[in-house]
Formats: sequence, C-alpha cells, structure tokens
Amino acid sequence: MSRAIGLLFAIVCYAIFFATFLYLICFVGSLPFVPVTVDVGPSAPVPVAVVIDVALILLFGLQHSGMARRRFKAAWTKIVPPALERSVFVLFASIALIILFLFWHPVPKVVWNASSPELRDLLWTVFWLGWGIVLLSTFLINHFELFGLQQAWLNARQRQASPPQMREPLFYRVVRHPLYLGFFLAFWSIPTMTVGHLLFSAGFSVWMLFAIQLEEADLVHQFGHDYKAYRERVGMLTPRLRRRHTA
Repeated sequence: MSRAIGLLFAIVCYAIFFATFLYLICFVGSLPFVPVTVDVGPSAPVPVAVVIDVALILLFGLQHSGMARRRFKAAWTKIVPPALERSVFVLFASIALIILFLFWHPVPKVVWNASSPELRDLLWTVFWLGWGIVLLSTFLINHFELFGLQQAWLNARQRQASPPQMREPLFYRVVRHPLYLGFFLAFWSIPTMTVGHLLFSAGFSVWMLFAIQLEEADLVHQFGHDYKAYRERVGMLTPRLRRRHTA
C-alpha cells in the first residue's frame, strides 16, 4: 500500500469514527436527531432484549480491549502496516458501535424520572460536560495519534514518531483516566433512566473498569516506575483527597 493511499485510508477511518462518535452522543441521550437510540428501536420480549443487548456490549468490549493489547498488536502488525494499525483499530471499534446501534433493543420501563426542572437541567448539564471531558481529554494526550491520523501522516512524510513520554496535562493531574470519567458522567446523567439505558450504562461501566486495569498494565510495562509513582499519587476516576506516601 502506498503512503498516500495509507493516509487516505486513515482519513476515511477517522471520518467514520467521528460520525460514529456524534451518533453515540445522540444514541445515549435519546436525542431526536437520529432514528434509533438507546430508548427508541425494535421491540422484543425483555429477556430476549437483555440477551441481545448484553451480547452487543460484549462484542464492543472484546473488540476494543482485545485489539488494544500489546500481544495482539505485535501479531496484527505482521498483517497490517504498523502506520495503519491504529486506524484499523478505530475502524473496527466504529463498526462494533454501528452494529450496536443497529441491533440494540430498548427496554422502555422507566427506572427513575427526574420531574424537577432544576434537576433535569442539572443532569443534562453533567451529560454534556461528560462528553466535553471525553473530547478534550483526547486532545490533551494527542487526539490525532489516538485515532491514527498522526501515524499515517508521519509515514506519508517518511518521518518517525517521537518516543512516547509520560505527561500529566490538565485533567490528568487530577485523575488518571479523565476520558473514562467523561463517559461515566455522560452515560449516567440522564433525567429519564429506562431499564434499557440502565443496562447500557451498567454494562459499559463494568467494561470500562475492566479496560482500565488492562490499560494500566500496559502503561506500567511502557513507563515502569514513572507510571507506578503516578498511580500512587493520582486517583483513577476521582481526585485523591489524601495522597499516598510510598517508601
């Protein structure tokens, strides 16, 4: 594959990701801009819907966590050019989400409903704040590298990427995983929570907690003592009010 075609492929993968990300916001928030959301879609008996929805969450979780591991990457880059490995990952993650959008079955029974206008406004504010934290966090750690564009661009210009460095920009000084924190806020800050939405939020929350453990194992392997010290100082998803002291 030529470098120019590789760069074009990376751009297409990024465009698919960004469209999918925007749809995810509408899907989670049951916003009226899209035809299918977490609360609007094909109906099915509750047990059937739960089995299908859990399977869809597992599909995304297995794809995302599996393809992000070091051993998988080492094997995968024997088939896929290393400069496009991240773009292929982003494409597969987007496809997994699109499959979830297409086959998700809502369970409309209401678990809670915030009747107070002030409480509803507060929850929507936190919802949008969560998505803002997600997006800003990607730029703090290099948005274009995270989604594969930088690798393809450097490859097209026949340049090497700089070695990864341990950094703590803005949010990362307060929590280790602000990107996941943003997703937690967005998934749970919903004025009207249905059983289907609760299943979605709980399922993805469990996966995120599991994914964090895998990611941190990779980060310790990559940065060694620096990341271990960072982990001792900074909380995972919430600020650490009292810092730990290590010998």
